[in-house]
Amino acid sequence: MDPIHAAVFFLVALIASAGLAAAAIPVGRLVGLIDQPRAGELQRDPVPRTGGYAMVLAFVAAIGVSLLLMPRTPDESLRLLAFGVGIIAILPIAVIDDLKRLGWVAQLVGHSLIAGLTMIFGVFIDSVASPFGGLILLPIWIAVPFTYVWIVGMINTVNLIDSVDGLGAGVAAIAATVLFVRSLELGQYSIAVLPLALIGACAGFLAFNFHPAKIIMGSAGSMLLGYSLAVLAIIGGAKIATALIVLALPIGDVVAVIIQRWRAGRSLFKGGDSAHLPHRLTQAGWSPRRIVFAAYGVCGLFGWLALSLPGPQKLLLFVAVAVALLLLLIAMIVRARLYE
Repeated sequence: MDPIHAAVFFLVALIASAGLAAAAIPVGRLVGLIDQPRAGELQRDPVPRTGGYAMVLAFVAAIGVSLLLMPRTPDESLRLLAFGVGIIAILPIAVIDDLKRLGWVAQLVGHSLIAGLTMIFGVFIDSVASPFGGLILLPIWIAVPFTYVWIVGMINTVNLIDSVDGLGAGVAAIAATVLFVRSLELGQYSIAVLPLALIGACAGFLAFNFHPAKIIMGSAGSMLLGYSLAVLAIIGGAKIATALIVLALPIGDVVAVIIQRWRAGRSLFKGGDSAHLPHRLTQAGWSPRRIVFAAYGVCGLFGWLALSLPGPQKLLLFVAVAVALLLLLIAMIVRARLYE
């Protein structure tokens, strides 16, 4: 990749995101898109929830510049079209959710629509990388539900971890950095532009989102980041395991919360409790910035391991992380029963 072009793409996303985020603060107050603190949330003050729209516009602007400066194959252009259709579908769903705070059923319908539109344009997880080299091809009856769960799951993972100022965008930027480096290693320079633009969009927004946040991303931001990470792990070829490893902490947190809510007989998708790891760390006396930087460190470490380890060792790491999370869940269940 031409370093000058890479710098241009990144700076377009960064400057546009920062400028639009600054403008979105008064706009959010003007149009009434304000996030009011709710029971079970760590947020204490009303904050405009319009930052995600700034990230969407900045991300699209950087991709638009890349289309002018970098040639694309017809197959890649079709995948970019699918990606663009999904991003366009995010906006009306996000606006409705930001205004009305949709229930989980309506949100799931919207996320399913986004995943369905993406697959209609031919973006599937049709193969996964073998730890011993080569690809394992997936039949269509596995590829379709796998892709659906992957996209919807990633959208909700980013949404659920964005509970502390700077956490969601920062973790997404780390994951995008890992996907960017991996794309460069594979020689996929035109694909690498996409996570690079996402990094810039996150960085510009984070200038206003660190604690105490002047603006939060809202539904547009969480859906953009989750959807983009999901699709970027697909369209560049078999980067699913890499994405899973770098995001092991937030994914594990979501799984742990779902199991805890199931045990308590609560809705698996309804918030309002203190089950997530950031809530527990806050109760233990951790400051928002300490929580955020600790999460950055863990995700950064996993990302480095995902890039550094060869296939068989990466598989062992994935299994080790999965076992560690399982043991943590068992410990949580046993501890809860002891204190019943």
